Amino acid sequence: MADPRAPKNADASSLHSTGHDSAIHVDDHREPHATPPVAAAPAHAPGPHGDHHGDGDGDDEDDEDDEDDDEDDDDNAPDDYVSDSGFDSESMIGDETDTLASSIMNYRIENGRQYHAYRDGAYWGPNDEVAKEILDFAHHMYLLTLDKKLHLAPIVDPQRILDAGTGTGIWAIDMADQYPSATVVGTDLSPIQPEWVPPNCMFEIDDVTLDWTFPQNHFDFVHVRELFGCVPDWDFFFAQAYDHIAPGGWIEIVEHGVHPRCDNGTMGEDHFFHTWGRTVVGLSEKWGKGFTIWEEAKERLDKAGFVDVTEVPFKWPMNGWPTDRKMKDIGRWNQLRLHEGVESFMLRLLTQVGGWSVARAQVFLAQLRQELKNYKVHAYLPGTVVYGRKPLRSL
Repeated sequence: MADPRAPKNADASSLHSTGHDSAIHVDDHREPHATPPVAAAPAHAPGPHGDHHGDGDGDDEDDEDDEDDDEDDDDNAPDDYVSDSGFDSESMIGDETDTLASSIMNYRIENGRQYHAYRDGAYWGPNDEVAKEILDFAHHMYLLTLDKKLHLAPIVDPQRILDAGTGTGIWAIDMADQYPSATVVGTDLSPIQPEWVPPNCMFEIDDVTLDWTFPQNHFDFVHVRELFGCVPDWDFFFAQAYDHIAPGGWIEIVEHGVHPRCDNGTMGEDHFFHTWGRTVVGLSEKWGKGFTIWEEAKERLDKAGFVDVTEVPFKWPMNGWPTDRKMKDIGRWNQLRLHEGVESFMLRLLTQVGGWSVARAQVFLAQLRQELKNYKVHAYLPGTVVYGRKPLRSL
């Protein structure tokens, strides 16, 4: 008998569906007992070709001292949560799971772009260097949008934090720096996070759209950002989050729409931005993973049982058309992000789900890039930050 709590369309939710593998610690691919140097603060305003992953430069003398303290460091590592399905680096040596670890790194190449191997096809975006840079652009935009805050949920002294769908891990790293007493776990389908991270930050390969393997009533804060187009059943996802958040803990969902809007009539009904939005939303519905969670999150959190649910709207201009300095800055970053990243956002959906030829898809993407240059159209992407609390006593 099928599990009634299993996510809907679990088998049909991937472009190249595979079975569910166990969660793997990203640390599996590092040398055992390596003591990382303290990571430098990630750059929050990355340039188009800058380093966005917070790599730090170690001091030679300190490195020699670290070699003597390796065993002590292992004892002091953050171990509030240890996945029962994770594997440390020693267990990977000469073990049959070595094949699994290798398969995770055996990325798929489609139309010149690199995509994840674990749960192949479950995510629409690539994981190559260009895609990682675009994700870090978005992180900077969210910092601008939220006035340099990493979250809006009123969390106090969190000890266990989950970043579901961590991407490059930049938010998780920043949170680990901001809350040094907390253990921050970031999960993703791709091991694209930097190697040197704060000692209280760790990453795992996992698909959080399936059954969570974490302990129940565990996390003080669960963070979700830009999982649009990734989750086949949001009600199941939020039910999993509810079960695994400790009583009194918080969840926050940060998402934006993909269909541009306009408030002053400068974007006509026949404008390409409408064609763009309808195409993306239509393909996501065909795929079974919607891009409209930004406007559904509050209702779904209420339905899942969270209380004190709060929705904070925001707007991302399509380019630098606003006169307000903050909004103009966000718009310019959004224009850059979309211009450089539109292929990451759409190529796989257009060709794999829509059945378009690569040539037709590239013409469509080029048209969006052209429209992004028009400052006379005052269009923007709508978005929301929605957060809620698990009651101290569940119903």
